[in-house]
Amino acid sequence: MAEITAAAVKELRDRSGAGMMDCKKALTESGGDMEAAVDWLRTKGLAAAQKKSSRTAAEGLVGVAVAGNAGAAVEVNSETDFVAKNEQFQQFVRDVTAIVLSKGDDMDALTTAKMPSGTAVGDALTNNIATIGENQSLRRAKRLDVSQGAVISYVHNAQAPGLGKIGVLVALESDADVDVLEPLGKQLAMHIAAAFPLALDETGLDQEVLERERQIAGEKAAESGKPADIIAKMVEGAVKKFAKENALLSQLFVMDNKTPIADVVAKAGKAAGTTITLKDYVRFQLGEGIEKEESDFAAEVAATAGLTK
Repeated sequence: MAEITAAAVKELRDRSGAGMMDCKKALTESGGDMEAAVDWLRTKGLAAAQKKSSRTAAEGLVGVAVAGNAGAAVEVNSETDFVAKNEQFQQFVRDVTAIVLSKGDDMDALTTAKMPSGTAVGDALTNNIATIGENQSLRRAKRLDVSQGAVISYVHNAQAPGLGKIGVLVALESDADVDVLEPLGKQLAMHIAAAFPLALDETGLDQEVLERERQIAGEKAAESGKPADIIAKMVEGAVKKFAKENALLSQLFVMDNKTPIADVVAKAGKAAGTTITLKDYVRFQLGEGIEKEESDFAAEVAATAGLTK
């Protein structure tokens, strides 16, 4: 049986909001598997919902930049937060973001693209690792553009202009004036940073994610003891609710918690006397989905001294 550590219990408690003993039992029942433990808690009704915001498990910076009708977002990871404050590292992120903005987000092409110094991006990254003294990686990049309209950027917890822990781009297709699109895009970007949508609309949601929700809902509904046809309706209702809450256009605007984002955009277009279309968005959160082993200093000392906790 896998050892259930206090750190694992705390992590599960932070993620689920469930009680400590319930978290310990969930980890025991799932053999220490964190994701399975979250599902176990939800099945038992001990966690209202899986928290959508991922724990930041890696350091570094997210960079965003816009020019004309295009925008770019890049994530570069490092081992510690100290590197994020390093000017050499910050400039590297700025330069790579500018390259993505002008040349596109193909990662293979990006590695060989030239920095302002004439050095290839991949070589510049290797040099950073050698001179700064920490492992670093260019994790992901995305470029958005519109034929007419604007791409608006937003950085949450900014470390420097255009650099921070959460970077958002919003692409608005429209012939409306930029004075209309900029404030709308900024509000939408702030919503996206806070609400963490999983897709633009319900058709874009990952089918594996929806199937997982269906299985969890099925297990919870089965415990009700109701007839099979009622259980089927309960399950589909739960999945539909999940999809609605996680697709950007159907999410309720965080500014008033009652207006769907699609209606917010439509209302802005009506006020401007033209059509505004939310074409796409990007949300990069630093370290999202990366598991980072946390050091237990007391355990390290005990191990060094030949003791056990």
